[in-house]
Amino acid sequence: MSSHQALLIIDYTNDFVAKDGVLNCGEPGRKIAPNILKLAKEMYQNDDWIWLPTDVHKPNDPYHPETKLFPPHNVRDSWGRELYGDLKNWFEEHDDKEQVKLFDKTRYSAFAGTDLDLRLRERQIDTLHLVGVCTDICVLHTAVDAYNLNYKIVVHEDCVASFNQAGHDWALGHFKDSLGAEVV
Repeated sequence: MSSHQALLIIDYTNDFVAKDGVLNCGEPGRKIAPNILKLAKEMYQNDDWIWLPTDVHKPNDPYHPETKLFPPHNVRDSWGRELYGDLKNWFEEHDDKEQVKLFDKTRYSAFAGTDLDLRLRERQIDTLHLVGVCTDICVLHTAVDAYNLNYKIVVHEDCVASFNQAGHDWALGHFKDSLGAEVV
């Protein structure tokens, strides 16, 4: 593959999106589902890389800082950690393809404690398209690390959502004004 772009679909799981998800971001999170799926299909057709960094936890982990902040969520092998909606089906159909990969992350940033930077550089990827939830938490922290590692960042505004509109709006401005990201 010769694409220098990757789509990162961040934390688009039942616990963060479904109505009965433990930490769901409400209707805004569900509303972006068709946009994320459409973008994944388009980028896949263009031979771009589609990666799904997905939050994973152990319940009540005394060593994880989120344990003090949030109820147990995205527990390994649980319904809550499954991809939300039609994205789950799309992923299952493409899981065996080299350009599609789901990987665990245990911190807000998809780079923290993972080999993401190494894998991107191996493939000469220089541009990251960011989508998913939450705009002002995991998408933001991934964008900050991507910026510090010199990646070009594209945030798809109709493919990100958060718990609250103020945080969402602030993060969109921060992407543009402080990280030089292209918000499309």
